[in-house]
Amino acid sequence: MTQVNGGQAAAPPILVDDEPDLLRDQFRQLLRYPRLIAGGVLLGLLGGAWLGYSTSDTYVATSDVVLRVPMEDPFNPSVAIEKTLDMNTERQAATSRRTAERAAAELDFPGDPADLVAGLQVTNPPKSQVLRFSYTTADPGLSARRANAMVSAYLADRREQTAQTRDTMIKGLQAQLAPIARQHDELAEELDGRTGPEAEGDYAVKANLLGRITELSNRISKLKALDISPGKVIRTATPPTSSDGPGWALSLGLGGAVGIALGLLMAWVRLVFDPAARSEGDVARALRAPVLGSLPRTRDTDPLLTEDREDSPLAEEYRSIAYRLAYDQRFAGRRRLLVAAPRGSSRTAAAVAVNLAASFAETGKRVLIVEAELRQPSLEGQLRAREVGRTAWPGDGEGEDWPGGRRLVVDAGESGGFDLVPGARVRNVARALTSPEMSRLVEEADDPNVTVIVLTPPVFAYADALALVDRVDGVLVVCDPRGVHRSQLARLRDLITGAGGTVLGTVMHRGQHSGRTGRGGRKKAGNAAGARSPRVTPGTPGAPGEPGAPGAHAARGVQGAHAAQGRPRGPVPRPAPGAGGGAGGGRAAGPGARTGGGRSGGPDDRPGAGRAGDDWPGTGPAGDDWPGAAQAHAADTGAHEDPSTTMALRAIDPPAERP
Repeated sequence: MTQVNGGQAAAPPILVDDEPDLLRDQFRQLLRYPRLIAGGVLLGLLGGAWLGYSTSDTYVATSDVVLRVPMEDPFNPSVAIEKTLDMNTERQAATSRRTAERAAAELDFPGDPADLVAGLQVTNPPKSQVLRFSYTTADPGLSARRANAMVSAYLADRREQTAQTRDTMIKGLQAQLAPIARQHDELAEELDGRTGPEAEGDYAVKANLLGRITELSNRISKLKALDISPGKVIRTATPPTSSDGPGWALSLGLGGAVGIALGLLMAWVRLVFDPAARSEGDVARALRAPVLGSLPRTRDTDPLLTEDREDSPLAEEYRSIAYRLAYDQRFAGRRRLLVAAPRGSSRTAAAVAVNLAASFAETGKRVLIVEAELRQPSLEGQLRAREVGRTAWPGDGEGEDWPGGRRLVVDAGESGGFDLVPGARVRNVARALTSPEMSRLVEEADDPNVTVIVLTPPVFAYADALALVDRVDGVLVVCDPRGVHRSQLARLRDLITGAGGTVLGTVMHRGQHSGRTGRGGRKKAGNAAGARSPRVTPGTPGAPGEPGAPGAHAARGVQGAHAAQGRPRGPVPRPAPGAGGGAGGGRAAGPGARTGGGRSGGPDDRPGAGRAGDDWPGTGPAGDDWPGAAQAHAADTGAHEDPSTTMALRAIDPPAERP
């Protein structure tokens, strides 16, 4: 599994986030909030409907006025009108109460004059001296009358103000002219008939007074001749023939477009402030490791080891994860793997570890699972396992039996079998995890044909996993992306790398739903594969592997799988040739029986047979349709299972419900 075209596979490439891929991933994540998007569309449609309803019976009449400034010479090009006319001030004057009162008097408006300005809108087109009066009501004729009345009132008020200003200036000039003219007349009477040098000064004063009188008289004449017209109406308001609204179709279309934009905006805001990892891209970016597989949602009553592995899509998913790990250069060297969940329950992580072990065992590897869950161990009670012996290590611990106390063999059915070091409650968890016995278990993976999988509690619950990450080749994170935050995944990566470990990848799952049914909320008993097997001591009557053992069927196929891999199994008792019952399930054995089929061995044992009738590429007699088929048929028809064994297996109680 670690060779490709004669060479070892390289490590997976470094993840590079392409901007278009990120945009597509974010857009797909926006679609995870259909309620927000639908709510935005609904609000937009409601707004469009309100716009269509509110503007369906409104009519706007418009009148345009060109303003002018009173000038002595309107044709003088040196005078800039736009510099002497402030259009913003004129707009404020057009909507003032003074103008409204004058228009109300003209229209005989019965209410408050300020209400007359409510429907008026005065605008100034850019770069012009034009004021546009627009009046809106539900009656087209009324809109035209009020628009024209407001224009007339504004122009009349502006004319009146200009006339008042002119008259005030004329009165002031006349007030200045009267004393100067009187002084001039008096001085003229005194100088009548006088000559000589003494009268020259008075004549000079008289000339100055006359010049002043001429200047003031000219100014008064210009003011009296000034054109004070305030402006000219270039468009008179007429009753509109159609309503001013955009119409129902356009209103609903605009509302729908705005609603979609609003819904996407709300979904984007929700996505930005959502701390959960909602996609594979979020998980991969947070852990900086690829997503190796995605598991469907399962029931909490399903057995850990997937049944019917030959035809199970779930088993194929586990196989694909195993193959991807096997071709990872970081793992392929020594094949030491730690499986853990970030938080919550470890049941899915345990299922991943067990099924990966079965997938590796199918390829002919010897697999060892070390359950480093020393607080709530549960694997032994959920697997078909039997005890094969105790490890004879020197007792350099301090009274702790784990992990060198017991070793079990788990029957994986058609896949073969794998070893299990079950967890046990100990007094000092940290000392047990860092003990020399634990190091020896992990070092078994130095053999290229051995794979060691360590199962630990959730990383955020206990620090047990961090005590072991430096002893394995990589960590496989099993998480439900909806139940963990992106910041927590980043912190998990920092904890693992800080402890000297490497995150090989992630297995995502959709959680588990309760399998409760019936009254009282009891769980289903499940299959016998998840039932607790009774513990028996090897070498005693009735123990697995002994002649006539009633529970020997639970270990069917395991001994043959180990024999096919050519590895010693410690103190496993083997029945004598021709014994009446064997480890394969109580069937009669004799010459020609095969260990690969789970039956008791004989002089004609051959390795490589994983199950009955599956002796390929064995050598069957000439004329057989498939290699080994005739021998499997002869072996199967020559023995029968003990009915007591089947009944005993069906009567096994399911594991106790854990909190």
